[in-house]
Amino acid sequence: QVQLVESGGGLVQAGDSLRLSCAASGRTFASYVLGWFRQAPGKEREFVAAIAWIGGNTHYADSVKGRFTISRDNVKNTVDLQMNSLKPEDTAVYYCAAGSPTGWRVRRESEYDLWGLGTQVTVSS
Repeated sequence: QVQLVESGGGLVQAGDSLRLSCAASGRTFASYVLGWFRQAPGKEREFVAAIAWIGGNTHYADSVKGRFTISRDNVKNTVDLQMNSLKPEDTAVYYCAAGSPTGWRVRRESEYDLWGLGTQVTVSS
């Protein structure tokens, strides 16, 4: 059984950085698209970033473009999200997901069929 496990969340101040990591157990990420989504209190879950395991094409939400970087590690079988210049509005539970979306569909959570349990990121002002 494949499981996704997120790590790296925490409490930071505005302007700080955090690095989230998503590890898969049970299989490799080959052929998948790996995405990061987030859900703030009282809001719907939203797309943050995605990367194709093969080829490495990346996609970002406009709200994080230029501040967040998604990357993959073929050896460790992990997908990381480097978050810089954090803002209070980045506060949310961050989820890792795996699926096979193509094109613009990488931004749709319904295209992902494997999800982690999430990790809390809190940014204080």
